[in-house]
Amino acid sequence: MSGSRLSSGALDERRRRILFRAWRRGMREMDLAMGRFADAHLPTMSESELDEFERLLEMPDAKVLAWLTGRAQIPSEFDTPLLAKLRAAPTRRGTHPGT
Repeated sequence: MSGSRLSSGALDERRRRILFRAWRRGMREMDLAMGRFADAHLPTMSESELDEFERLLEMPDAKVLAWLTGRAQIPSEFDTPLLAKLRAAPTRRGTHPGT
């Protein structure tokens, strides 16, 4: 995985697929946000969190980036604890989305 620090070898097939998709978003900003979040949280995500994360991965990059940076209101169906955790996660060493 480009940039990934998580070894996919220790993951089940579903988590490997999610990790790959998280690091291959299309926009570098989203690669960093989603990929690093996956590196940090994917191994311990519950099945319902995996479902939520996969739903986010299906959304267009620009839309999710706007949610992460606060430039757009988060629709109620996506306003979940998982997205709140993603919004609070650093995207680069010492920075947060939107800063």
